[in-house]
Amino acid sequence: MVISVASGKGGTGKTSVAVNLALSIENVQILDCDVEEPNVHLFLQPEIEKVEGVYTLIPKIDESLCNYCGKCAEFCEYNAIFVSKDKILLFSELCHSCGGCKLVCPTNAISEEPHKTGSVYSGKSKDIEVIYGELEVGDAVATNIVREVKKRIDKSKNVIIDCPPGASCPVIESIKGSDFCILVTEPTPFGLHDLKIAVSVLEEMKIPFGVIVNRSDLGDKRVYDYCKEKNIPILLEIPFDRRIAELYSRGIPFVLEMDEWKKNFRKLFETIKERVQK
Repeated sequence: MVISVASGKGGTGKTSVAVNLALSIENVQILDCDVEEPNVHLFLQPEIEKVEGVYTLIPKIDESLCNYCGKCAEFCEYNAIFVSKDKILLFSELCHSCGGCKLVCPTNAISEEPHKTGSVYSGKSKDIEVIYGELEVGDAVATNIVREVKKRIDKSKNVIIDCPPGASCPVIESIKGSDFCILVTEPTPFGLHDLKIAVSVLEEMKIPFGVIVNRSDLGDKRVYDYCKEKNIPILLEIPFDRRIAELYSRGIPFVLEMDEWKKNFRKLFETIKERVQK
């Protein structure tokens, strides 16, 4: 079973939920697809066994053949190429590797060459297989790294995917193919606003989902009212607890020192399993 853990906004406790769930069940592989800010490994401290570079093809321009017609720049909807009357500039971090500029070049001045966009790390933290991606600083296209991380999914395991926050392309790429998605939110106006956006994405993707309310005893009840109105199940509530906060600040998943929470996460997993098997 593949369970993705997502949130409409950052800072809701998404990674904490993913890690604590992973530590509470058996036969787990956890993937950190939040490739711009991967944090799962900071909680689990895996022993890294393999690091693999992720490369894409970008244009290589031979200016001795270029007539500065500008057709490549006109074609590129991501503005990765700029052409003046006597100069051509390539912004490789914006390139989406479609190869279109090469196809439209009338003088064959454009070929392609590999460009490193990130890395994928694989390792183990006791019995948990940990895989995470990391986007190169300055690169803007995270989806390639997310895809590479997800190529390593082992469906014989219980797979947990920690997704990036928000509702953009890397989030959709991370959630795609999941059997169930946990949306982590908080009972604040900001949490509610971004939860609504995340819900609309999942409804469009037709992936079943439920909500975990973190810091559940703060804020107001509008998140609960919204979930009731939309018939969205509240799967778990995590209170604003000083001990949980202190453990988090030290990078310690709270189920490791608050054993009663392992039961809660196991129950959460069984609830999701029942919903998926219906």
